[in-house]
Amino acid sequence: MKKWLTIASFALILFLAACGSTNNDTADDGNADGEGSATETEETTTLVVGASNVPHAEILEEAKPMLAEEGIELQIETFQDYVLPNQALAGGDLDANYFQHIPYLNAQMEEHGYDFVNAGGIHIEPIGVYSKKYDSLDALPDEAHIIISSSVPDHGRILSLLEKEGLITLKEGVEKTTATIDDIVDNPKNLQFDTEYEASLLPQIYNNDEGDAVLINSNYAIDAGLNPIEDSIAIEESDSPYVNVIAVRSGDENKEAIKKLVEVLRSEEIQNFILEKYEGAVVPVSE
Repeated sequence: MKKWLTIASFALILFLAACGSTNNDTADDGNADGEGSATETEETTTLVVGASNVPHAEILEEAKPMLAEEGIELQIETFQDYVLPNQALAGGDLDANYFQHIPYLNAQMEEHGYDFVNAGGIHIEPIGVYSKKYDSLDALPDEAHIIISSSVPDHGRILSLLEKEGLITLKEGVEKTTATIDDIVDNPKNLQFDTEYEASLLPQIYNNDEGDAVLINSNYAIDAGLNPIEDSIAIEESDSPYVNVIAVRSGDENKEAIKKLVEVLRSEEIQNFILEKYEGAVVPVSE
């Protein structure tokens, strides 16, 4: 009897040891799997970037594979207006946005108190003048109805273009990027400016043949099937200060993933893509 008890006890010890070994192995395997998942998470950074459909989201899509090679999973959230992307960035729903030029970014920060930083300029979208009635600015009649964006930060840009084309003169010494219609001191044709429409609606207004001329940002023009180089009767030159940037919350510009995003978007491969795809309607920059 004692012999059987001894054998049974010994067998029980072996069984418990085996179970312990199995559980440890399972735990080790589980930890290995867990560590593998954690490692993947550590090695792969998810970056959520808000963008306008064209050209910003298209450019980001082109950059996706290059960022993936750097361990960055890019998620693109598209927006149809100029207000929500900054709200989403401020609220933490985005890591960055890519849709706005520097004067607009500065105006938004001043108006709403956003604590944003320009992490790097990527491209310029020349603004163009479009007309179904006239084939040149010189042909515009007296008191021509000129339709422009309701976005005040775009007004200085538009007025600078019209001044350069000889249609108006702005007040001497005025900062061109912040100029408004009130800063016009000479308007020989007595052009009538209509500022009632959101920028996204301007292509439709042009297609409806409203007004004598409509000034449209290239991103909206391209999205509507217009070719800014061929369809406009005048277009802003590529030395424009209205560079479209990657905007982030203050301090995030130092994050490695953000630096890598800007680096990839400024790479020769992406710059060539921009030049070839948009044929001058979008112009890449390197700073």
